[in-house]
Amino acid sequence: MLKFDIEKRDGLARVGVIHTPHGDIKTPAFVGAATRATVKALTMQEMRDLGSQAILANTYHLILRPGADLIGEAGGLAKFSSWHGPTFTDSGGFQIFSLPDVKVSEKGVKFKSHIDGTNFEMTPESSMQDQWKIGADIHMAFDHLAKSESYEDMKEAMERTHKWLDRCVDENNKLAKKAKKNGELEQYLFAVVQGGTFNDLRAESARYCASKSVDGFGIGGVFTADGMDEMLKTVNSILPEEKPRHLLGMGQEPIDLFVGAEYGCDTFDCVGPTRMARNGSLYTKDGRINIKNAKYTHDFAPLEPDCECECCKNYTRAYLHHLFKTDEITAKVLASIHNEYFIVHTVDCIREALMNGTFAKYKAEFLSRYYK
Repeated sequence: MLKFDIEKRDGLARVGVIHTPHGDIKTPAFVGAATRATVKALTMQEMRDLGSQAILANTYHLILRPGADLIGEAGGLAKFSSWHGPTFTDSGGFQIFSLPDVKVSEKGVKFKSHIDGTNFEMTPESSMQDQWKIGADIHMAFDHLAKSESYEDMKEAMERTHKWLDRCVDENNKLAKKAKKNGELEQYLFAVVQGGTFNDLRAESARYCASKSVDGFGIGGVFTADGMDEMLKTVNSILPEEKPRHLLGMGQEPIDLFVGAEYGCDTFDCVGPTRMARNGSLYTKDGRINIKNAKYTHDFAPLEPDCECECCKNYTRAYLHHLFKTDEITAKVLASIHNEYFIVHTVDCIREALMNGTFAKYKAEFLSRYYK
C-alpha cells in the first residue's frame, strides 16, 4: 500500500507527504504534465531547477510513440526521461474518448491513432499492462469519458468506469504479485471518481471507489472551477482520509489550485501553464499578461520583480517581447520556465500557508490581486 503521511489538517484541506519508490512528494503539490515523457519546451533538469517534485505522463500518447515496450526496455519512465523522481501516468482515457469514431463496448475501446490511423484497442487489462511497462510510481485506472454532459450519459460513463475499475484492480494485483516475485519496484493504482457536475453521481462514484482496494484516487471530468468546491466537498468527505487524492487536469487557473487544496486534494496536473506560455500568455501576481503586446517593447523590467525563476532573474519583458515577435524558440523555453515555476511555487505557498495557519489570508490576498 502506498504510504501517505498527513502532517496537518484544516477542515478537508491537509498537508502531507506521499512516499514513492522514486522519492517523496510534499503535498499539496503541482505535478508537471510530461504528456509524452517530456514537459513541452523544458528539459527535466529545468523542471528540477524550477522546483517540480513529480511528473505525469499520458499512456495514450506513449503507447502510440515510442511504445510501452520500449519504455519498459529502457528501465521505465524515470530512467527513459532522465527524471529520476516520482512519476504518475494517466490512463489516456480522456484523450481516447476525445477522438472521432471511437468504438466503445463493455470489453474496452477501439480507436485509430491520430498520427497515422493505425488501429488500437485498449481494455482495462491492457491499460494496466501498458502502465506497468511504462513503470510510473502511480497509475490511473482506465475510465470512460461521457459523450455529453447530460445526466444519462454521465451515469452511463460512471457505471462503466466502475466496472472497468474492478478489472483494473484484478489485473493490477496480478502484475503487482509478479513484480514482487521478480524483485521489481512497487507501482500503485488510483481509482478515478467520475460523475460530472452531478453531486449524487459524484457521491455514488466516490463510495464505489472508496470500497475498492486501491492506493489513492484521481478525480476526473472537472473542467472549470464553477461548482468545483461543492463537488470536491461531496467527494472528499466520502473518500478515505488516509489515501491521497489527485485532481486530474486542473491547474491552469490559480483559483483551481486554491479550491482544490481547500477541499482536500493533494496533487494536481495540467498542461495549461506551458501551453499558454508558448502562446505568450504569462502569469504575474496581477493576473496574466500577453507579452506580445506592443506596450512591452520598451519595458526593461523583469516579468515579475520578486520571482526567482531563471526567466525573471535574468531577462526583461522587452527581451521576451522581442523573442516572441521574432518567433525564437528561446521565447517558448523562458516563458514555460516562468509559468511552470509560478504554478509550482503557488502550490508550494499554499502548502506553507496551510502549515502555519494562514491559508484563508493567503488565498484572499492572492486571488483578490490576481483577479482584480
